[in-house]
Amino acid sequence: MGKGFASGSNGSSGLIRKILLSYLYVSIWIFLSFTVIIFNKYILDRKMYDWPYPVSLTMIHMGFCSTLAFLLVRVLKLVEPIGMSREMYLSSIVPIGALYSLSLWLSNSAYIYLSVSFIQMLKALMPVAVYSIGVLMKREGFKSDTMLNMVGISVGVAIAAYGEALFNAWGVILQLGAVAFEATRLVLIQILLTSKGITLNPITSLYYVAPCCFAFLSIPWIIVEYPTLQATSSFNFDFMVFGTNSACAFALNLAVFLLIGKTSALTMNVAGVVKDWLLIAFSWSVIKDRVTTINLVGYGLAFLGVCYYNHCKLQALKAKEAQKKSGEQDEEAGRLLDHVGERDEESHGGRKIDAQA
Repeated sequence: MGKGFASGSNGSSGLIRKILLSYLYVSIWIFLSFTVIIFNKYILDRKMYDWPYPVSLTMIHMGFCSTLAFLLVRVLKLVEPIGMSREMYLSSIVPIGALYSLSLWLSNSAYIYLSVSFIQMLKALMPVAVYSIGVLMKREGFKSDTMLNMVGISVGVAIAAYGEALFNAWGVILQLGAVAFEATRLVLIQILLTSKGITLNPITSLYYVAPCCFAFLSIPWIIVEYPTLQATSSFNFDFMVFGTNSACAFALNLAVFLLIGKTSALTMNVAGVVKDWLLIAFSWSVIKDRVTTINLVGYGLAFLGVCYYNHCKLQALKAKEAQKKSGEQDEEAGRLLDHVGERDEESHGGRKIDAQA
């Protein structure tokens, strides 16, 4: 009885430890994601740090991440690179890098024109974009109830946009473009990498993708931002601000790996919903962005749609796991029956020999 109590106690403490660690991973990811968003807003906003150069900021991030990833993979050899042929890099990594650079460029540009709170409301359209592009690329099956939910999320975001006090059409176009490019990138990762059995952790992902992003971003940078920066001779590069900002961006990539690796992608989606509400509250209370009642009603509707979508994903995942477990149990039962049958045959064979003797 003492042993049983001890094993039950150990099991209970192990479960509590696992739950506490999950909350810790979620908290770290929310904190870093929150920090990077507010930090980027601070740097780019004309009323704050006043450095409205989103391509340059994104290039600084990519340059920093590329350098650190190279050191970790090639110099310190803490992470093993995967075998990547030139053809594989050009056909898989380059398209993903191009989409990622466009997504980052447009999303950072939106911070110049829109409030943090409104951007989070527009980001609620991400499941809509991922599902729609998945259906178009035949990675997702069309389901009328899922599409109806997507329409509900879209209506909620439209209401939130209608109630936005400082609505800026160009900012909305930039953010919607960022959502579309990011959704396409997520679907392409499934098609070009996951389906081929290639898995990249954040370090190897940055090692391969970040230099590609840097190269793509250099094109709009030379055309759009370099001439303006050259003319602004008064600007002095602040290593403390941009170094800290880049370190936070790199740490966020590691936190994503930690969260998904130790919990699941679905946990990150749910944590993302919590983070969005925190950002809206921070934007309203600290940055003093105006959040209207119509904003909250619209986003509340979209929020319910996103929660329902995540719930459906969780149920589908549970059903898949149960089916897999059931299949494994049937296979194990089949092996046991085969083993019993073999033993019976051996037993009958032995009796026949005895009878003949």
